[in-house]
Amino acid sequence: MTPANNTPTLIIVSGMSGSGKSVALKTFEDLGFYCVDNLPVELLTQFVESVLQGDDVAPKLAVGIDVRNRHGDLSAVPESLSAVGRLGLDPKLVFFDAQDDALLKRYADTRRRHPLSHLGLALADAISLERQVLKPLQQLADAVIDTSRLNIHQLRRQIISDYGSEGDATMSLLFESFAYRRGVPRDADFVFDARCLPNPHWDPTLRPLSGRDAGVREYLEAQPDVRKFLEQITTFLDTWLPRLQGDSTRSYATIAFGCTGGRHRSVYLAERLAEHARSRGWQEVAVHHRELD
Repeated sequence: MTPANNTPTLIIVSGMSGSGKSVALKTFEDLGFYCVDNLPVELLTQFVESVLQGDDVAPKLAVGIDVRNRHGDLSAVPESLSAVGRLGLDPKLVFFDAQDDALLKRYADTRRRHPLSHLGLALADAISLERQVLKPLQQLADAVIDTSRLNIHQLRRQIISDYGSEGDATMSLLFESFAYRRGVPRDADFVFDARCLPNPHWDPTLRPLSGRDAGVREYLEAQPDVRKFLEQITTFLDTWLPRLQGDSTRSYATIAFGCTGGRHRSVYLAERLAEHARSRGWQEVAVHHRELD
């Protein structure tokens, strides 16, 4: 939990690639932490010193340090933590881990490249090497969180429970996009099919873009059917999500949007509905684009 006094808090987020570190940093950001990812270890002390200067001091900091740093840097982590301690902070290292089979499945699902793949290693060998490189950090950690059996919601809620303040733990919403050809997300509570909407894929200038890009957004927002689709789903969610929140057993909900390729229409809708949810006062809102992230 965050200290009650004005002493700044520093959380070092580390762990295995694919274990949920990005979700963790985003959750810390939602909790009011000032977050920096992939900071070189030798810059940690300088970063903290710069943040502590001036009148507008950020009371909560979270820094991501992992295998993407040069391997030699990681050996300097204990010395850097000691230096930070001398500045008056009590840094905590939180290590996120997962079993190899869970990591292999996540990489297969997302089709992302492992950070050590540039070494020409097979995925299983890259994971094994990463575990060996990060072992000293895991042994140094103040907390180790195994995410093998946690979904995004459960991981967010564990972080909020462990490091948030009273009142932070409200129902969390996840807006997810996906491609139907790769199946519907198994944990979705609501699924909306956007394949009936005009498809930016057929415009050669928009095809390489995604629903996050301005060109695709402008194209879709100019379509009457898209506006009507969005309006009706917004009304539906505004009506029923508060009812779900009233269920004391419900801690999260996943709202999924699917289209053919999972790049344009579904991504646009997930982003727009997430923006709307935040504007309505929902505090825990996350977005996941299965085919992009």
